[in-house]
Amino acid sequence: MDLTAEVTDFDGIGTQTANFLKKYGIYTVRDLLYFLPRDYDNFQSTVKICDLKPGKVIVRGKISELTTKSTHRRGFRLTYGKISDETGSIKAIWFNQPYREKQFDPEREYYFTGMYDFKNGSYQLSSPSAVLVDGGKNSKKSKNLAEQNEADLQPIYRAKGSMKSVKFHQIFDKNRSRFAMIPDLLPGAFLNDSLKIDHPSFVRPGARAEALYKIHFPETTDDIIEAKRYLSYEEVFEMLLAANLAKQENNKLCAEKLPFIESKTKALIASLPFKLTDAQRKATWEILQDLEKDVPMNRLLQGDVGSGKTIVAAIAAYQAICNGYQVALLAPTAILATQHAESLRNVLEPLGVKIALLISATKQKERLKREIEQGKYDLIIGTHAIITDDVNFNSLAFCIIDEQHRFGVNQRQKLLSKASHNRRKLVAGGNNLPIAPHLLSMTATPIPRSLQLTVFGDLDCSIINQLPSGRQPIETKIITETDQREVLYPHVISEVEQGHQVYWICRTIKDSPSAESASVKKQCNKLRNIFPNISIEFLHGRMKPAEKDDLMERFAKGKIDILVSTTVVEVGVNVPNATLMVIMNSEDYGLAQLHQLRGRVGRGAEASTCYLMIAAENKPTKRLKAMERSTDGFYLAEMDLKIRGPGEIYGSLQHGELNLQIANLADTGTISLAARQAKVVAKEISKNPEIMLQYKELSRGIVRYQQLTTLN
Repeated sequence: MDLTAEVTDFDGIGTQTANFLKKYGIYTVRDLLYFLPRDYDNFQSTVKICDLKPGKVIVRGKISELTTKSTHRRGFRLTYGKISDETGSIKAIWFNQPYREKQFDPEREYYFTGMYDFKNGSYQLSSPSAVLVDGGKNSKKSKNLAEQNEADLQPIYRAKGSMKSVKFHQIFDKNRSRFAMIPDLLPGAFLNDSLKIDHPSFVRPGARAEALYKIHFPETTDDIIEAKRYLSYEEVFEMLLAANLAKQENNKLCAEKLPFIESKTKALIASLPFKLTDAQRKATWEILQDLEKDVPMNRLLQGDVGSGKTIVAAIAAYQAICNGYQVALLAPTAILATQHAESLRNVLEPLGVKIALLISATKQKERLKREIEQGKYDLIIGTHAIITDDVNFNSLAFCIIDEQHRFGVNQRQKLLSKASHNRRKLVAGGNNLPIAPHLLSMTATPIPRSLQLTVFGDLDCSIINQLPSGRQPIETKIITETDQREVLYPHVISEVEQGHQVYWICRTIKDSPSAESASVKKQCNKLRNIFPNISIEFLHGRMKPAEKDDLMERFAKGKIDILVSTTVVEVGVNVPNATLMVIMNSEDYGLAQLHQLRGRVGRGAEASTCYLMIAAENKPTKRLKAMERSTDGFYLAEMDLKIRGPGEIYGSLQHGELNLQIANLADTGTISLAARQAKVVAKEISKNPEIMLQYKELSRGIVRYQQLTTLN
């Protein structure tokens, strides 16, 4: 089976269906096979109607009295029916699904799955899915319900629009016989494999085909467990192998040695108006030692919000500059680049360091670029565009990337071309290699240990887990929307009267009938009516960059009292005067993001508060209670991983997807098993790279992982 073939290679998929599948990111046969069920309906757990309790239920029964009625809303119709078994009957209701009226055979039994709850004066089953008990092969009606799995476990696939979950099952069912032809993936699992790898016993020839078959057509819950065990190992192994190979490649490159100059570093630290924390000192020393090597550093500096990463980066940059080389600092936004330039000028310019700020608003840009190439500037600060446009460096030896966990191979190649501009090094064996820059990535998103071993396995990690002295802990409170008038509004007025500022975070940008969260514009207008004498502005990600930068600059200068915003401020400027954070619909966020947002306040000497607002009818979730209890970002990152899993936390990437569907990165047993074998395979590949010609699909997966750039 060719897994790279287009999905139309599968029976039952024509051009129209293929176009629908593209909306799910499904282009190839492999994409389709790895479109895994999100859950399963277990028809062994049906409940008699007389025993129903509110919540998700599965009922086995017949349906009658189907009728569709129009509502006052144009184009919106309700379809009603009565589901009955031998113990009683309940009302079923579907919203804007008029086809349901003619879909059912009143003489046949179905499994109905949906939410059973009290609404509009009576108990009802809302928008239930339906599966024929006998598969419906002889039924003239129910053609959309036919050909479904007659087993007790019914897969549920992510579905939207006209591509319902049942359609996915129909496609897989038509191609059931092909699953046996799925090729193996992992080295050591092939018949007559040249690599002998000590995989766990469940990794054997044919294991992949068996796992994918069982995940789509389980007969028992044990089938699902066994399938997930293999697929989880496969995901983690592929990622770890990619990390090991990337680290090997990095170690083959050459970098400039940047020796530690003790007197210079001591002079810089002595000039600081504060003392470094022990964690800052440890992280600094790890980085300075890396810079002394002729292999390029590839290190991730992670520190909680406000922990003082920038000064650590400044000390490292100073070591490179004192050795006669240039340093580039790349920030995600122009406003953040400007802030870095201002703070680093205060620290480094008194020591003779020449600093250039290169952003879109920079005047006489062409002249500045020429001077950078001539070596007139030591530290060049700007956005990531520095490495993609026509900027050339004279002697770039060290690059610092702020708020980006890692560079993909494409960005690294561009950075290499900037650093090796007219510079190569003769090494042992007579090879003339280009000079690669030392690389330091900084992030304020604490990363769980298991992710450090997997997603970031090719990076060395330094951690700053202490806050500078004098910082007051942020008080966090969970409140409901009904508490605003009595609790929140007086606090807002009090903070503004004291000259402090407020962040007010909303979930959405545009009004939507299906979204309960308030839009930024609407919330801004509402607050202007409540606080008519307070300066209030709004900010969201779809504004033009110049407009966003202007608003953030005005807020940083204290010209705006309340900034109503989306999460665009999650990585933002340092505004020590902001002491109050309000996060609406806080139950919709993960812990990592909530912690980042909370970190926008509490950056000065004044006490700060963060309000986590929830709907009046909701109870606080586990993660909100964890937020209320702790301000430790590393503890919260581990909690977030346990509660939500890595797919939700790190699932949306700029250039590629992490795409972990099965693997639980809190499962240290699977990770350690895969880590040992991935290291063995990586060593074998380094001895004989041609081995990978046997594993073409795995090679493509490795390239995809190595191209991942950012996990925010």
